[in-house]
Amino acid sequence: MNTRLYIALLAVLAITAAFAFIGLPAPVDQARTYAIGDFVNDFRLKNVDGRMVALNDYRNGQGVVIVFTTNHCPFAKAYEERIIALDRKYAPQGFPLVAIQPNDPTAYVEDSFENMQVRAKEKGYSFPYLVDESQAVAQAFGASRTPQAYVLKRTGDRFRVEYAGMIDDSPQDPAGVKRRFVEEAVGNLLGGRPVVTSTTRPIGCAIKWKSI
Repeated sequence: MNTRLYIALLAVLAITAAFAFIGLPAPVDQARTYAIGDFVNDFRLKNVDGRMVALNDYRNGQGVVIVFTTNHCPFAKAYEERIIALDRKYAPQGFPLVAIQPNDPTAYVEDSFENMQVRAKEKGYSFPYLVDESQAVAQAFGASRTPQAYVLKRTGDRFRVEYAGMIDDSPQDPAGVKRRFVEEAVGNLLGGRPVVTSTTRPIGCAIKWKSI
């Protein structure tokens, strides 16, 4: 084998092993992920109550707030009450929240479907808590962290990405929030205005991808 090719293969293997070992998010094919202004394909995922929930189920509303979150992550736990509050505030205004658990549960048993059911019941979730078993939905959105939020606006029978990133600017301390990015985005849309801040850099736990 050519020496340069052999060295290149070793480098690729080393990088792949590093991602698997330290739990960093797997590289995502950017050509396949949604950008601001893109329309989102319909998806169907299983809810904690056993029902299948589709994005198209929400075509009678103004839009949807999608939050990729999980049970075990300290950042997700810190945001849990704020996520619940978002749904209670905006679902009556036509922007319900849908939570999606994207992690491979073999990495953390706390993220198993059974534990998702327990968590949703204990906290009294007013919104669907869906399992992305294949991780295809998280990959399509380009999600890399939990929690990570997306605000979708309904346009006709389709949904368009209007915001992607952090829920607010204080991941660990609710009392320190100065900018509420999801609320700002939804407020802009409800007021018939374009979203002023459409992207922020998400801070949270890396999504645990399944081994390829």
